[in-house]
Amino acid sequence: MFFSLLISHLIGGAVGSTIVLFFAIVIGCFFLEDLTAIIVGVLAADGIIFAPFALLSLCIGVILSDIGLYYIGRLASVHPRLAKYVEHDFTAPFRSWLENSYAITIFSATFIPGTRFLTYTASGFFGSRFSTFILSVRFSVIIWMTFLFCISYWFGAFTSEWIGPVRWGIACIFSLIFIGVGWYNFRAYLAKKKV
Repeated sequence: MFFSLLISHLIGGAVGSTIVLFFAIVIGCFFLEDLTAIIVGVLAADGIIFAPFALLSLCIGVILSDIGLYYIGRLASVHPRLAKYVEHDFTAPFRSWLENSYAITIFSATFIPGTRFLTYTASGFFGSRFSTFILSVRFSVIIWMTFLFCISYWFGAFTSEWIGPVRWGIACIFSLIFIGVGWYNFRAYLAKKKV
């Protein structure tokens, strides 16, 4: 709940300036990109943010945050304590699986909550091809952010006069469902790994 309030106030406070609004949306994407897309979509439906500008800012913010995750993995791979795991037998199955289905794995990680962080940092950690990474991320982000923004825009337009301020609570519940699905996927992965 803290991040939803932070992102909402960050974007709401930046509405007066186009440059500040752009950076507020991009920074929001670094924290929680799906929640930022929902908030921005509803604000665009209210006419507070110009819709094409909002969608472009969302896509740029998510792509930059995904590149950041890739490079966090690259930096981790050169750390003395972690570098030994790049070619270690413990990580070999995951590394080979990632290499064999790299483009589709990167593309699909955008659509499955909770997988983006692990997949993108692992790509950087194992030194996977950045050109394939950025191409897959670009296309998946354009598809996912457009879909999520349009659904949020439609929700905002549909509920603006119908239920008014209560819709922010509904949008937060929808965002919590996204977070819950990601958490469930992560817990299922850990349980499967233990077996």
